[in-house]
Amino acid sequence: MFNPCGQVRPVFVKSAPMPPPILILRDIQLTFGGPSLLEGAAFSVSARDRLCLVGRNGSGKSTLLKIAAGIVTPDDGEVFLQPGTTIRYLPQEPDLSAYATVLSYVEEGLDPGVDHYRGAYLLEQLKVNENADPSTLSGGEARRAALARTLAPEPDILLLDEPTNHLDLPAIEWLESELSAARSAQILISHDRRFLENLSRVTLWLDRGHTKRLDAGFAKFEEWRDQILETEETELHKLDRKIASETQWLRKGVTARRKRNQGRLRALFDLRDKRRQHRRADGNVAMAASDATASGKRVIEAKNISKSFGENEVIKDFSIRIQRGDRVGFVGPNGAGKTTLVNMLIGNLASDTGEVREGANVEMLTIDQRRESLDPGTTLRDALTGGGGDTVMVGGQPRHVVGYMKDFLFAPEQLRTPIERLSGGERGRLMLARALAKPSNLLVLDEPTNDLDLETLDLLQELLADYAGTLLLVSHDRDFLDRVVTSTVAYEGDGRWTEYAGGYSDMLVQRGADLERSDSAPSLSKAVLPEKKPAVSGPKKRLSFNQKRALEILPIRMEELQSAISNLEATLSDTGLYARDPKKFENATTDLTARQSELDAAEEEWLELEVLREAIEGG
Repeated sequence: MFNPCGQVRPVFVKSAPMPPPILILRDIQLTFGGPSLLEGAAFSVSARDRLCLVGRNGSGKSTLLKIAAGIVTPDDGEVFLQPGTTIRYLPQEPDLSAYATVLSYVEEGLDPGVDHYRGAYLLEQLKVNENADPSTLSGGEARRAALARTLAPEPDILLLDEPTNHLDLPAIEWLESELSAARSAQILISHDRRFLENLSRVTLWLDRGHTKRLDAGFAKFEEWRDQILETEETELHKLDRKIASETQWLRKGVTARRKRNQGRLRALFDLRDKRRQHRRADGNVAMAASDATASGKRVIEAKNISKSFGENEVIKDFSIRIQRGDRVGFVGPNGAGKTTLVNMLIGNLASDTGEVREGANVEMLTIDQRRESLDPGTTLRDALTGGGGDTVMVGGQPRHVVGYMKDFLFAPEQLRTPIERLSGGERGRLMLARALAKPSNLLVLDEPTNDLDLETLDLLQELLADYAGTLLLVSHDRDFLDRVVTSTVAYEGDGRWTEYAGGYSDMLVQRGADLERSDSAPSLSKAVLPEKKPAVSGPKKRLSFNQKRALEILPIRMEELQSAISNLEATLSDTGLYARDPKKFENATTDLTARQSELDAAEEEWLELEVLREAIEGG
């Protein structure tokens, strides 16, 4: 700008401006032959943003992410990606068939100049053999390989659809650490509340085809959502009253010939049309377990049970007493033996040593995590009724299948839909609907939260809180464990398991350390039990791969920014620039502000990492 002497002086803004968006979606419209899935959805992403995308199953979250990634083309709307911006998308069902090894699949996704060691490092952390033939991988291993491929290039934008699926608790916590240190902007879809709360800074709610933005992390989302829905219901009630009032006016026989009456009549038609077009929020699952006769006070008692497979001892000398009303969670790395231990306790697998005794009047119900146990060709109706007409027996009482379907958010037109055409979340609801119709006083749930949306998880939690029987729960969902269980059985390494009072967070406090990770579960390094030592130290901290790389490249980046700032300041020192070329002056001023902000951020990050490195090396 000009000063009083007529000289141009550059303006330096100390507070960092909002960074410009690098990805913009505007007015996205998409229909798949029925009601619109997306009706004007929109959002923007700036550098290093961390957004979580939430909404009901079937609301279009994954589709919107695919549109952002350029995989799906919308019917209408605009997708803008800043030129030169790199973007990586984590697919739900990756295809590795064209690759000789897992490592070649991961490295093929790397950009030129990226250290190829990073691919091997990520595969090691995610417990996937880099030399394995992709055709031999399980579905979970393929998903973890795809996660490594997505993370390896360190792109400008990461689009992660359910990244914690098929990860155990130590791996989820490792992934949180990686994403927290990453410089990439991130859009996350996940049913893991704790994961979203720890990572997100902005929440996008996809609801009835539209997106709403909350400039706060997921921890603030539910209160905000409930306020919006409450306001909406109030406005809808006012609209109904207005329509009723105007309809009453019309019934009085007011002539439509007068001009003002014609306008009022058109307004009434508009109100009715607005009411017809209003889409209410999706209903909630009406979930209820069918109670059986109460079991005896003692439900399960195990004394000194053990189990080995060859030389691999997965359960060693374990004892537990489970009484009526107990809610016991089982946690540990994948492959440690959680399901094996539960199967021994409920009598599905014999122990090598010790004994398991079941109490009186136990009626057990198991909800299996394996969706493939449902015949893909079976229709929804036959899956619920057992192929026997239109009646479902719920707690010994008959109910019409359509009414029971509605309790679990299935539409009547889905009655003859084959299971293979259902989404993962719909299959999860179907498994719950089938299981909860049967009477029980002992529920055994193996990863019940997989693919369920957050609202359904809330209702499942409420059901379990009101359930009069006993619960055995295997889960990797930390928040769900904290909300539901009364004690937690944790894997300690070398076949040893210990029961702790309380949920997952309580268990960590009592152990004094996180669940440990290993090169090949279940051969974990031994964890020290609290009763054997008064104090327990966690694993020695070390810099992550991303943090080490940042310490190497940040000084180079800071030098580049300082050089760019010097050049811009030299340009702006030309006192006649504004009069000669106002556009160039404006661009140079904007660039100077942006480069200075980038330099401030880089210096701050480098200083924090240097302090952390010195603390680790000094310790």
